[in-house]
Amino acid sequence: MQEDTLAVVDTLTEAYSDQWAGTNGAEEAGAFIQLMSSNDLIFVVLGVSLIIWLVLLFFLFRVDKKVSKLEEQIKSNQEA
Repeated sequence: MQEDTLAVVDTLTEAYSDQWAGTNGAEEAGAFIQLMSSNDLIFVVLGVSLIIWLVLLFFLFRVDKKVSKLEEQIKSNQEA
């Protein structure tokens, strides 16, 4: 049974080895692509996820500020 699973893994490795090898022609590519291909891909993933979190936090604080302003307006209208 283990020989079959090893054969499947080996077949997948051979089928996708060209795609896993990296970027062909990275020397001719732009600076951003050279940066991504020179470092491990995990840093690119971490950077993108950090950007997404920062944007979400920005919108969260922005919406909270607007809701607080609306609450103050409603409160001042009820008192008047």
